[in-house]
Amino acid sequence: MFDTLLIANRGEIACRVAATARRMGIRTVAVYSDADANARHVAACDQAVYIGGSEPRASYLRADAILQAARDTGAGAIHPGYGFLSENEAFAEAAEKAGIAFVGPPASAIAAMGSKSAAKSLMEKAGVPLVPGYHGDNQDPQFLKTQADAIGYPVLIKASAGGGGKGMRVVESSGAFLDALASCQREAASSFGDDRVLIERYLQKPRHIEIQVFADTHGNCVYLFERDCSVQRRHQKVIEEAPAPGMTEERRRAMGEAAVAAARAVGYVGAGTVEFISEPDGRFYFMEMNTRLQVEHPVTEMITGHDLVEWQLRVAAGQPLPARQEDLRINGHAIEARIYAENPEKGFLPSIGTLAYLGLPPHTAFANGEIRVDGGVRMGDTITPFYDPMIAKLIVHGADRDQARARMLQALAQTQAVGVQTNVAFLSRLMKDSAFAAADLDTGLIERQRATLLPEPEAASASTLALASAAVLVRQGLAQPGQQAAGKGPGDPWDARDGWRLGNQYQRHLQWVDNGETRRVAVARQSGAWTLDTGAGPQAFLWRSHASANPNLAYGLRITLEGHESAGTVVLHADRAYVFGEGGVHVLDLYDALTHSQDTQGDHGAGLAAPMPGKIISISVKAGDTVEKGQPLLVMEAMKMEHTISATADGKVAEVFYGVGDQVTEGAELVAIE
Repeated sequence: MFDTLLIANRGEIACRVAATARRMGIRTVAVYSDADANARHVAACDQAVYIGGSEPRASYLRADAILQAARDTGAGAIHPGYGFLSENEAFAEAAEKAGIAFVGPPASAIAAMGSKSAAKSLMEKAGVPLVPGYHGDNQDPQFLKTQADAIGYPVLIKASAGGGGKGMRVVESSGAFLDALASCQREAASSFGDDRVLIERYLQKPRHIEIQVFADTHGNCVYLFERDCSVQRRHQKVIEEAPAPGMTEERRRAMGEAAVAAARAVGYVGAGTVEFISEPDGRFYFMEMNTRLQVEHPVTEMITGHDLVEWQLRVAAGQPLPARQEDLRINGHAIEARIYAENPEKGFLPSIGTLAYLGLPPHTAFANGEIRVDGGVRMGDTITPFYDPMIAKLIVHGADRDQARARMLQALAQTQAVGVQTNVAFLSRLMKDSAFAAADLDTGLIERQRATLLPEPEAASASTLALASAAVLVRQGLAQPGQQAAGKGPGDPWDARDGWRLGNQYQRHLQWVDNGETRRVAVARQSGAWTLDTGAGPQAFLWRSHASANPNLAYGLRITLEGHESAGTVVLHADRAYVFGEGGVHVLDLYDALTHSQDTQGDHGAGLAAPMPGKIISISVKAGDTVEKGQPLLVMEAMKMEHTISATADGKVAEVFYGVGDQVTEGAELVAIE
């Protein structure tokens, strides 16, 4: 076994690899960019090497800098994680030539499976069923359009070298094909340095099921069962679980053996994932093979009890697989939810900012348990526009799927983040969704259940307003009813912090802004009795506070309002109250009359603002053009994904404020329409 491992990645996966390496007694080396100088993965390793600027092309995609860092630190192996250079055959080959073990398959296997087109041709020869489509080398746009017309719409355009949902578009009609193709090619070139695509028939109500395979240099190859990754948004996975609900032993064996055959066909070594798409009748088709460890590998670890990173390191060191096929068993059910900094209500756009507060349930980290959290950021870290906006992976295990789902709901209710938008409340609704609960899964579930998964915001309840108001009182030093100041005796009235006033009366009026509506709350104390009025008349009010993860920012509270108890955590940050309870968060702004008196009336009512920080990559209109509602105006790129900005109403373009290549901040006005 090598004694020093360089981890050529960042964030959660770098921390994950470092955790196993530390347990195995292997010294670790991190690499980092400008944006990651103080990142968690840097602190998780024994040594760190700076490799360049914040943009991935200037750092984590620089094979030369990473190889030099490995030489300089005496690393005997490089673990590429996932993304970046993990499926780059040139990088794997360069490491091998440098005498450094690449923790992954040989370059030849990466090359064979790295191109979706080549992989499908290989599978076709092996007799594995394929979805009807075009996987050839001719990339002429008109030729590809002719192929799509022949396949029949809807079709799916996919980047040939892609993954992670990037460079992928569903096209519903012939007229929309060329624009979608151009967008796919731009995104593929940006993300993978390769703009080639393939085209497939878009299956209706398909499930996405993948098989975890592992091979060593001694001729052994096994499958560690399946994962269901059907629940997706924008072709990116949201929920993964193992085993796949409804999977029969016969189909599991058939898919597992097909996956092993695919791995053997290319001389595979290490961890790999063979992805299939399955129709409701059980027929399955080969999609692609990911020649690396997957983001969702922890659910496989949870049900098998094996550490897949340890397997990777042992195989890379030339050791045989730790288990044979007949030794592998499924134990219980595991579900993984990806906690992202994103706004589900705005098309899952990434959310950029600093994690002012991060609360997590009691858990194990990078190791199996009832609740496991694999994370790459800490409270106080910044989610930047340069990398994937994942905050953490929340993984739970249960005796069966129902217990795992219930455990996930409990864990999500204790997952609290402030400073960025997150998908936590959305994930809670998804866990409760009737289709998900019944395991009626397919890749269109989120869109099909949109009305219940992405409902219109509701007004804050009286208990939510009471929790927010109680947090303000606690922050101001007001003691819980009947309590004295900490460390003081009970006899001195000057030490009391219970709202006592001359005349034995106390009143406090608060104004909360709730989704644009002002909600007035009156808190009063009369003869030792407290009341709270949210507009329906005074109600008896009591509160108790308890310790939280950050007592200067977050307040754990239990309130009683007219005899009804509620509990939650309230984070007060930048004149806002984030009220966490019942698996979600309600955000209230504390109205400051002085601040709002300075509001101006000069907003551009018909302007279109940037929904997130990013770069303008194409503009299709100019000043003077007449546009229709829904017409695409420009395309932005953020976090390697393209986002189209469309007209919200008919009108005439008065001004375009930016040009192609310009970086814009969130909220910047892009186009004025009159």
